[in-house]
Amino acid sequence: MLRQRVPVRPLGPADHDAALRVCARNRAAGVFVAARIGEGALRRHPGSLLGHYRDGCLDGLAWASANVVPVGLDDEGVAALAVRIGRMRRLCASIFGPLDEVAALWERLAPTWGPVRAIRSHQPLMTTSTPPSRLGVRADDQVRPARLDEVGIVLPAAAHMFTEEIGYAPYFGSDRGYRAGIAALIRQGHTFVRVEQGEVVFKADVGSLALGCAQIQGVWVHPDRRGQGLAVPAMAAVVEQVLGGPADEVSLYVNDFNQPARATYVRCGFEQVGEFRTILL
Repeated sequence: MLRQRVPVRPLGPADHDAALRVCARNRAAGVFVAARIGEGALRRHPGSLLGHYRDGCLDGLAWASANVVPVGLDDEGVAALAVRIGRMRRLCASIFGPLDEVAALWERLAPTWGPVRAIRSHQPLMTTSTPPSRLGVRADDQVRPARLDEVGIVLPAAAHMFTEEIGYAPYFGSDRGYRAGIAALIRQGHTFVRVEQGEVVFKADVGSLALGCAQIQGVWVHPDRRGQGLAVPAMAAVVEQVLGGPADEVSLYVNDFNQPARATYVRCGFEQVGEFRTILL
């Protein structure tokens, strides 16, 4: 009997360029995986990126580590990758990415992976390549890249944002690992803050940067400053600085029910280009 060949395999350093080409088909949707590739994941974390092949060519991807993130998968690719990913339930905290791909993947994984903490069913994927100043939006001149000596004041803001969004704290016991992650973002110039009297009142991070696209995450306004007109100029300042430096496109995805955030992003020039879904496990 001939053994059936499954068209899925872990990718390595030799697959770097081919994997980036898959991400580049829709860089706003694929930037998370593209950034992990750019950071050396194919070398440092073997097995974390799975590829689906059709006729000998790389056709789609799935990042499969603490998070599962599909990129460019059709039904055949989802079905093939679900077999491999299905063995990883205890290692995974979430599945996120383009709605159709996540929905199809979850349909196959749910019978053995459920239950879930929450499902963010509809998350508009939004992008802009226009500096808000061209749209007449004033940028807050107090928003700037965080300094490395400010890790201690950025940490509570980041932890508050995470807890609000996910429903549980980002760490238990020691904050050492979480603090190191915050410091890494700051060291790269990827965290932007407004600080008042020694306290962060606004924060946003460039969570992923690749292919000329920067994906913003972790946007947070201090509860005491909400509803005071801080968000739009602060977010405009982040977009201005990112477009003036490492990227020519800024993307983000937001929960559809978060109307204040969506209104802020529209004011800053973002337009919806797709839709994400997140499964929190």
